[in-house]
Amino acid sequence: MPQVTEKTRRTPRQTRSEATVDAILEAAFQLLEQGGVEALTTNHIAERAGVSVGTLYQYFGGKQAILAALAQRRAAAARDRIAEIVIASSVESPEIGAVRRIVRTLATAFEGSPATRRALLDALTLEGRDDVVMRNHLTFFDMISGKTTLGFDLTPEAGFVLTHAVVGLLRAATIESDLALDPDRLEDELVRLMESYISALLVTQNAHR
Repeated sequence: MPQVTEKTRRTPRQTRSEATVDAILEAAFQLLEQGGVEALTTNHIAERAGVSVGTLYQYFGGKQAILAALAQRRAAAARDRIAEIVIASSVESPEIGAVRRIVRTLATAFEGSPATRRALLDALTLEGRDDVVMRNHLTFFDMISGKTTLGFDLTPEAGFVLTHAVVGLLRAATIESDLALDPDRLEDELVRLMESYISALLVTQNAHR
């Protein structure tokens, strides 16, 4: 098979190309659910997606790149949804249960079995190294900048805690699957954590006024 370089690899700019990428990513997810990451191959993905292996390699460098793209897509969708929730939940126009909706969005960002979620988280971390959460963190705050009133000073430190605490704990719960944590009870505890921290920020803010 001819070697495809990064310069010649296509980007999905046209509708047909986007449909091909969508089919490849969906096929990868289905196969990941069925057989796990060890049994996943580019040949199997291409066959399930209804494309040739050559076509697959025009868009992706290999299995790991496909998994990373799938994980990135899910993470970006969750980030965008959370930004919408935060913007709609300003002090002037609060949305009931906003914190729980945020936690639930993060918890369901990577759907599928525990093994699938672990594979996608691993792929996301491997692809982005230590920058992956930071990039989404910065993009998120750019999205909500000037569009919401939170009622407290969202310093870089407070923003870091809010965006990393739940993500880190959910990642740990996925890795430590032998603990068999109940998803509903875990959600309750994460909501308690975020609400307590936000309440403390509000108290501090009011004390300095």
